Amino acid sequence: MEYSSDYKKNFATAYLAEEYERLLKEAAEARASAGDDPELAQMAAEDEERIRVRQEAILAEIEQILEKEKDQPDAPAISVVLELRAGTGGDEASIFAHELSDMYQKYAEAKGWKTRVIDDLTLEIAGEGAYEALRYETGVHRVQRVPLTEKSGRIHTSTASVAVLPIRAKPKFDVNPTDIDMEFSRSGGAGGQNVNKVETAVRLIHRPTGIDVRSSSERSQLANREKAMQILSAKLEQLHDEEEARKHAAERKSQIGTGDRSEKIRTYNYLQDRITDHRLKESWHNLPKIMAGGIDDIIEALRLQAAAE
Repeated sequence: MEYSSDYKKNFATAYLAEEYERLLKEAAEARASAGDDPELAQMAAEDEERIRVRQEAILAEIEQILEKEKDQPDAPAISVVLELRAGTGGDEASIFAHELSDMYQKYAEAKGWKTRVIDDLTLEIAGEGAYEALRYETGVHRVQRVPLTEKSGRIHTSTASVAVLPIRAKPKFDVNPTDIDMEFSRSGGAGGQNVNKVETAVRLIHRPTGIDVRSSSERSQLANREKAMQILSAKLEQLHDEEEARKHAAERKSQIGTGDRSEKIRTYNYLQDRITDHRLKESWHNLPKIMAGGIDDIIEALRLQAAAE
């Protein structure tokens, strides 16, 4: 098996590829430092042999990972769930989280995708390319502005977090039913007599991780349970990906970030009519248009950066 720089493009093999290239440089430095000295040349040869053995082990590990991926290919995302949460900033953070929710719904509407509210500040968007477009929205969004209730004109900084979860026809993670606690309640909001009088809303608690999921958009308890299970599986996938990113953070530094929900990715500055994506180190103006769903330029910039990496 020969080394290929394409291995750096695969999340699962990127850290191994970078280690392989580091060893190449180490071997070259050993040869260069030996010069014409026979003793140093002998030491360099021993170093090169050690490096060669390690490189062969790396290639074998890469091959094993790639074979496993062939046997278990990722099922494509059939839809995407955006889970928004108010962060620091009290009521202003909650207002901002709802504004982000509206922004994504308007963006999806402009794309011709179907959107529905699964629960408060949890959206499901279905349409071709929806996950690929929105996958890099995961992280902390920060807003800087003067709230309407602020009489002194003082600027407030508030945050909201966004988690982007791919919903797959065949989930990557099977959930053991014995690990789940299930609760039922009445769905709130409009939806007819059935929604208000029957306990159709479902809440799942995954005991091993503490993750909880609620679905109230469907008209039957069974349908809400199935939807909640889909989201729970997607959250476990996200948790796994975050852990892998942290594990190899020293080897894999990506401009578009690790996909971690705690990463600050963007600032919405209303006084300067500017939105800045910190991963791209780029800014855009006309916040009213952006908040009305006009995020195409930002989405495209992120996709181009990801492709370049």
